[in-house]
Amino acid sequence: MSRTVKQTAEAARSRKGEIMDTAKSAQADTVAAANDFLHTPFMRGALPFINGGLSGMVATTVIQPVDMIKVRIQLAGEGKAGGPRATPLSVTREILATGKALDLYTGLSAGLLRQAVYTTARLGFFDTFMGRLTARAEAKNQKIGFAERATAGLSAGAIAAMVGNPADLALIRMQSDGLKPLAERKNYKSVIDALSSIAKSEGVGALWAGAAPTVVRAMALNFGQLAFFSEAKSQLKTRTAWTANTQTLCASGIAGFFASFFSLPFDFVKTRLQKQQKGPDGKVPYKGMVDCFAKVAREEGVLRFYRGFGTYYVRIAPHAMVTLIVADYLGWITK
Repeated sequence: MSRTVKQTAEAARSRKGEIMDTAKSAQADTVAAANDFLHTPFMRGALPFINGGLSGMVATTVIQPVDMIKVRIQLAGEGKAGGPRATPLSVTREILATGKALDLYTGLSAGLLRQAVYTTARLGFFDTFMGRLTARAEAKNQKIGFAERATAGLSAGAIAAMVGNPADLALIRMQSDGLKPLAERKNYKSVIDALSSIAKSEGVGALWAGAAPTVVRAMALNFGQLAFFSEAKSQLKTRTAWTANTQTLCASGIAGFFASFFSLPFDFVKTRLQKQQKGPDGKVPYKGMVDCFAKVAREEGVLRFYRGFGTYYVRIAPHAMVTLIVADYLGWITK
């Protein structure tokens, strides 16, 4: 009897061991299959774009209230040289005075769509261009330099800006809608509602309003962000003994400053052009990018282009840091 019980117990232990081995084997097969899928030619080409889009969407969710305040500051006092200056605190108080703290997240759907399109394209193309330039440099026994990084950043920014302009336009319209008199507000329900409303009332071509400064702004921003991030990270890697995370954090902070400095004037003009709509006389305030630069400089002063630099930096630098850190992490776990 005791032998039978003992044999039964041993058989049960044996079956349990077999089940555990089968489970481990299945888990290993699943991991191997996932790795094989990630290393297919299609996924190796798509991952820079996927990781770029996801990292941009995470960053936008974090930074959206600051972006809302930045846009309101740029639109305050339009056409006036004097008068009280809008500050981040005064704009925040004005928004919160309506009793809706969530108004700080107005246009989030447009912001996420913009990142899904724009950041997916710019980081994806930047990584793709950098990969090809690096391979070409290595074939010649050379190291990739700042000029190549700048070229990759400028090219990626220009392409991405053209693709993402409609979502960018919808974001500006949604964020500026609250500045209009109640009777004139569109009260857009979502980014899709904004895009369809603009296309119906102003024509599909209107979705690319402000495309010129948007492209130039994107090129300036990407030159400052991606080229300086790549260069700073390379320099920190050779000159410091810091950890990889510390190097990434510092490099992204440096990149954020240069991205803000180079791109703010174009971001300002882009906001003005995308916000404008035809008046009762059928005319718009600005004929284009050059006209906007000239009128603002004449009527509001040259320094107006850099008003709100602190807010813009607080919007750009953390966004750049979160985007680049998340993109770096996603690149590491999918390598």
